[in-house]
Amino acid sequence: METRVLKGKPVADTIKNEIIQSVSRLKEKGITPGLAAVLVGDDPASQLYVGMKTRTCEELGMHSEMVRLPGEASTDQLLDTVDRLNRDDRIDGILVQLPLPDQIDETLILNAVLPEKDVDGLHPVNVGRLVQGDFILAPCTPMGIMEMLKLEQIPIKGAEAVIVGRSNIVGKPMALLLLHQHATVTLCHSRTRDLASVCRRADILIAAVGRPALLTREYYKEGAVIIDVGTNRLTSKDTVIDLFGEDSPRVESFERRGSALVGDVHPRDPYGIAAAVTPVPGGVGPLTIAHLMKNTLLACEARRG
Repeated sequence: METRVLKGKPVADTIKNEIIQSVSRLKEKGITPGLAAVLVGDDPASQLYVGMKTRTCEELGMHSEMVRLPGEASTDQLLDTVDRLNRDDRIDGILVQLPLPDQIDETLILNAVLPEKDVDGLHPVNVGRLVQGDFILAPCTPMGIMEMLKLEQIPIKGAEAVIVGRSNIVGKPMALLLLHQHATVTLCHSRTRDLASVCRRADILIAAVGRPALLTREYYKEGAVIIDVGTNRLTSKDTVIDLFGEDSPRVESFERRGSALVGDVHPRDPYGIAAAVTPVPGGVGPLTIAHLMKNTLLACEARRG
């Protein structure tokens, strides 16, 4: 079987083009959607992610604001920042970059963001709306995956979907979104018995567990669509060679950079078995930022009529 590679960039570009048109129409009415990103500390990965998000915001014609706090900031200091942004009418979406330092109460912070500005879709009010199927803002990665399935014309209604990973950011909301589109959903986790046999039932298999190359060929049904959400950094050359092959460009890349990325799905095993698979990197990643922008637009439209 020929396995189709589902790349995220074309889907993300489609989403962004639609956003640009909508932002242009809003600006004609004197409205510019605004996103504020809050970064605590100087974690390099977090700085990179926040920088990408603010740059994308500006590319799409939106207002962006980055708020930096020192790594030793307290919960109260971050609450004061969130409160200021809640009251700022230029800001339609608030993104608090995770993870936060250990001394900060993450749940308290996320719950302090106004539901109508919660572009991560993590506030209990937005989670409740997602459960009911009457929602505007939902977590960005699952929504981006739904956009990909739609644009790639992958049937969801009546399909059996298996999700490996039950996080609040991906696994749980992904299950709800698929249920709302009439899939039959199984949500797996570390205590699922005989995980491979459960995964082999899947027409749509979504891996979001954070364990490198966990899902190997015995986990796939022939003709399945495999969506790999995992982003795991490898620092052993032997492991890179074992997973990708000695002649793979990933080995050369590893030698230059000192690390390589791999998903939760074995990078070679799905080919010839699955109907379609997302690569890592270049699969789900671009969809997350694109839908963050879309959530900011949706929040603006809902807030400002």
